[in-house]
Amino acid sequence: MLVNTNAIVLSKIKYGDSDIILSCYTESLGIQSYLLRGVLKQRKGKFKPAYLQPLTQVQLSVSHKANRSLQSLKELKPISHYKSLHTNILKGAIVIFLSEVLVQLLKEEEENISLYTFLSASLEWLDEQDTSPNFHLLFLLNITKYLGFYPDTSDIHLDYFNLNAGKFETSKHSLYGVSEYNLTLLKQLLGIKFDTLNQVKMNSKQRQEILNMILLYFELHLGGFKKPKSLQVFNQVFS
Repeated sequence: MLVNTNAIVLSKIKYGDSDIILSCYTESLGIQSYLLRGVLKQRKGKFKPAYLQPLTQVQLSVSHKANRSLQSLKELKPISHYKSLHTNILKGAIVIFLSEVLVQLLKEEEENISLYTFLSASLEWLDEQDTSPNFHLLFLLNITKYLGFYPDTSDIHLDYFNLNAGKFETSKHSLYGVSEYNLTLLKQLLGIKFDTLNQVKMNSKQRQEILNMILLYFELHLGGFKKPKSLQVFNQVFS
């Protein structure tokens, strides 16, 4: 079946001497992998290296076969020409880090228009704006809305947040209780939009603590989730 769909490139892996396996999150088919034959040997092939960078937004024409692990990709072309996402050093670090996280988060081979729209719009916002060192924090919190474990904010006035239960509580009931200044920062991040993100003030140490808290939240709610290998380098860039 021939399918045309928008997609976001997540990763590429060398396969053999000249082939690449390209992982994409597609608008119509969810997560999919494509085998691109001979790409590494072609100087002027139709799959240009610039189009295969992490989080690039592209349009795909694919010969899709259900229950097939590697799909056949006929055509790939960019639909959003980023201005700074792959040339700005800080944004580039965000791209590498988030693409590694998304590879772990996105598993479903089915359409999810709201999630795809969130990803696409968020990346375009980051590309257009000045670099925000807090972007990844709000991005990671907000994506939990589409994955089914966004924090329950009905009791946001309470003094503790239970990472394991995903809700605010009156007292600390477990090792996973968040309180004091980390709780204040978490409350500020919940419910705001990217346009007001710079109103949340934190230093590099606080930013790392909040990021570690969010990643622990993912570990508690997603089986098999592991901290990204790029985390240490990412923290150094924003220190």
